[in-house]
Amino acid sequence: MTAQVSSQATRGIDATANDVLAEVRNHIGHLTLNRPAGLNAITLDMVRSLHQQLDAWSKDPHIHAVVLRGAGEKAFCAGGDIRSLYDSFKSGNTLHEDFFVEEYALDLAIHHYRKPVLALMDGFVLGGGMGLVQGADLRVVTERSRLAMPEVAIGYFPDVGGSYFLPRTPGELGIYLGVSGVQIRAADTLYCGLADWYLHSEKLAELDQCLDSLKWHETPLKDLQGLLARLAVQQLPDAPLQALRPAIDHFFALPDVPSIVEQLRTVTIADSRDWAMTTADVLDSRSPLAMGVTLEMLRRGRQLSLENCFALELHLDRQWFERGDLIEGVRALLIDKDKSPRWNPPTVQALDARQVASFFSGFDQSGS
Repeated sequence: MTAQVSSQATRGIDATANDVLAEVRNHIGHLTLNRPAGLNAITLDMVRSLHQQLDAWSKDPHIHAVVLRGAGEKAFCAGGDIRSLYDSFKSGNTLHEDFFVEEYALDLAIHHYRKPVLALMDGFVLGGGMGLVQGADLRVVTERSRLAMPEVAIGYFPDVGGSYFLPRTPGELGIYLGVSGVQIRAADTLYCGLADWYLHSEKLAELDQCLDSLKWHETPLKDLQGLLARLAVQQLPDAPLQALRPAIDHFFALPDVPSIVEQLRTVTIADSRDWAMTTADVLDSRSPLAMGVTLEMLRRGRQLSLENCFALELHLDRQWFERGDLIEGVRALLIDKDKSPRWNPPTVQALDARQVASFFSGFDQSGS
């Protein structure tokens, strides 16, 4: 999910047939998220359309690869349509429960897809958008890309497989990204291992032309890699997070969120003082409970299989609408728009380790 989608941008929960466009060209199945006015926020109907089409193409010998993209120039996908989930919970429906089960199943299917998947991550790639792309074989960013798992800003935790892909970034970078919810740009996405290739947006049309004329051999993934090697690069200079790694690795390895915030404000490491104070301010604006649960979830996720990470996220989901801060976060940011969420607990200092631990009670790591 994400905190970035406004209520005006959502059209309710029923997607029209045009919310997901499917086209086949030169043995490639092209899937386009087509809600540009809503930053391509994904609905349950879109999840179902994507999964159905991917299943059909996986069995079609005529299809050699799949390309995922978002319509417009602003976003690949800014996450889940959270307003519809809020409305579902408030009205006593089950849409919000069905959404997570089916969204996670789609994300898992992309991780295990039998044919290469190329994800064009142009513009915002937030929350549920990250869930769609992190299982892809070839993840391409542009100068317009902004990646984040911003859930803690609305009182939620980074799901859609975030408990798997975030803690597998170098050092404590993924812990930092998940607990803070900050956005990163192209150079940092490559440095973190959350993208594979950089291509300037002006070359996207050329990439499409090359895909349309690509000559296929025995290994479609190698054919696509060879094409990207001619058009794109795999490293960019001056990744900001590289310079901040010593500080991030120190602060975000601390035992709990209150310790992290306290030391960010009092301890100086290298030339990171301004970043540390800014980060402490960011954390103070987030849901303390969501950050505490996120920290524990990501650390557990380091030791779990991909399937068990999704199982853990569902375990948390089933409790979160009743016991977590999401409903209050959505109220403050999207419904009443007072931007003054009443978090429970209200401050990081009041965060109780027992309250955090209670969300993990009863989780079976075997995934059964």
